[in-house]
Amino acid sequence: MQFYKICGELIASEVSEGEKRTRKEISHRIAAKTAEFNGADNTRCCFLSDLGDEYATFGIIATYCMNLVGFAENFAKSIGLNANIALPDEITFGNLQNLLSNADRQSYIENDDEILERFGLDRISGRFGRSLDFGENLINYNAKQEDLLASTKKLFANETLVPELERIYAGGKSLYAKGHPVHYIVEADDRDTRRELYKIILDALHANLRLDNCRYSFLDFRPGESYSHMTYEALYKVSEGGAVVVRYLAGDDSEDDSNASAERDTIEHICEMAKLYRNKVLTILCFPRECKKVKAQFYEHLGSMSFIEVREDFINGESAKVFLGNLAKEHHVRTDKKLFDDVKDDRSYLAAELQVLFDEWYNKKLKSTLYPQYKDIEVAHKETVKTKPQGTAYDELMEMIGLSEAKQVIKKALNYYKMQKLYEEKGVKRSTPAMHMIFTGNPGTAKTTVARLFARIMRENGVLSRGQLVEVGRGDLVGKYVGWTAPVIQEKFKKASGGVLFIDEAYSLVDDRDGSFGDEAINTIVQEMENHRADVVVIFAGYPDKMEGFLAKNPGLRSRIAFHVPFADYDSTELCQIADLISKKNGMSIEKAAFDKLEKAFDVARGDTDFGNGRYVRNLFEQAKMNQASRLLEKDFESITADEITTITADDIVIPTVKKTEKRRIGFC
Repeated sequence: MQFYKICGELIASEVSEGEKRTRKEISHRIAAKTAEFNGADNTRCCFLSDLGDEYATFGIIATYCMNLVGFAENFAKSIGLNANIALPDEITFGNLQNLLSNADRQSYIENDDEILERFGLDRISGRFGRSLDFGENLINYNAKQEDLLASTKKLFANETLVPELERIYAGGKSLYAKGHPVHYIVEADDRDTRRELYKIILDALHANLRLDNCRYSFLDFRPGESYSHMTYEALYKVSEGGAVVVRYLAGDDSEDDSNASAERDTIEHICEMAKLYRNKVLTILCFPRECKKVKAQFYEHLGSMSFIEVREDFINGESAKVFLGNLAKEHHVRTDKKLFDDVKDDRSYLAAELQVLFDEWYNKKLKSTLYPQYKDIEVAHKETVKTKPQGTAYDELMEMIGLSEAKQVIKKALNYYKMQKLYEEKGVKRSTPAMHMIFTGNPGTAKTTVARLFARIMRENGVLSRGQLVEVGRGDLVGKYVGWTAPVIQEKFKKASGGVLFIDEAYSLVDDRDGSFGDEAINTIVQEMENHRADVVVIFAGYPDKMEGFLAKNPGLRSRIAFHVPFADYDSTELCQIADLISKKNGMSIEKAAFDKLEKAFDVARGDTDFGNGRYVRNLFEQAKMNQASRLLEKDFESITADEITTITADDIVIPTVKKTEKRRIGFC
């Protein structure tokens, strides 16, 4: 299907001569004449989009090759215009929508939606295909074979693309495209390289009349996404005579996802349309090199369709140095030894990697040789490396007692985010890693506190957009009836968007509950973790031994956990430090003798099987304050000093009595 914009220079018209008529009357008459001219024909349509004093602009929808100038001239006469019609320009569907919208606004047509619906374009115009990641572009119809070959060699795709260009130009040109003997798979790690490769293919095919349309559509397809079957059919229908480029947007597909049924459905739908329209629409599939599983799934559903695989070549040794030398020549700068120092003779490179090496060298060359006045200006990445974590939450975490593993993990997360900015300079794609975590530890080891601080730290350093903590348990996630759980969990993930979802005692979801409720909960959580990997961090928390059983319930869950953070029980010294921190936050102090007694109290309490770590310290401190109050009440109130009121003494500390659970013995004494 083709869309055109045609301009006409007005010679004479009933419109310009009818000065007494109102503009509204003229528009309604044009709309009526347009409807009469086009009738119910769903193979072609012409309409007036804009009318000035000297020029008119028309839009055309055509499903087959035709005499467009003659068609436009006949239409112009039918609505009362006499105009010299210029040669048509093929346009994208988006531009056609603009022409239709303007025609509807000027009342030159009765209804733009009716025209879109007549040609099956309504499903991708917004109402039905609003979420489809769909775009368009135009082919360079002036491309020459020698230029395409030069571009291919520059991209180092000689092994696979050059032979195909020779096959394309070897065939005779036909005025009518008679189908597509082959379709294409383009593989390259760099997205720009993939785009350049498929553009060369399209340019060559159009130059040899193998494609009717200058316009082609591209569909961005992300892991786990799915759209309506009818949406894909509408996209292929609107692309008749042209091409559909399916671009798989993922770094790799190595992760085993047992819940990626939506992705498999999408692949099946696309392949079904590719087979149905195989002789009307060219299909080009684009993948990164590492996406072997997805590529295999496409092949599985493509049946008897033939595909030519096009990929960039690896460059090594002297060829890599020649490539760098040619880049220097293009930039009109002399090479030197430093340009080639990083090229290893025993290593293979892709063109994009060598481009990065050249860019780094060239930037240094600009400052050291061409513009030496800037040689002392530090590069941006040095400033990035120097930057310390922002905000008060990070300082609060660092001030907390113990928690060495938790502090180290959060430092790693921040450093990884910082390095992503620097990796781009080295040609490594910036990625958003999944930072889902498991916090394991006994009660009172600050798991919830650290999770709350982690959320704030990530927000204050630009990793998370909102940084809120959404704390949930089994009762917040599991629905009352089968089928209710998934929507409840999806709503919690939506609430946690831009922040942290903290699932406390996560094993309670499946603990002694192997039925459908627990299974539905875990499966939905795993799927949502993947769907929201860029905007939600999930933290599972609970006892160490029970957490191991929880992870074993779903293989996909363990693979999505980036960090396992153990929260060890505090020793007596650390507990004393916590007590000191609590007292200072309460505007109080603890005398030396009281600290000695506290340490003994903690030594005893730590033997309790239900010891509460930090919670126990807080409770003991509160008891000490109450004991202090009782002690001070026995004194003359007038004689009590401010220091006495704000000081905890040894008399205020009570060493607990702990009942240890005796272990059962098996055997004979």
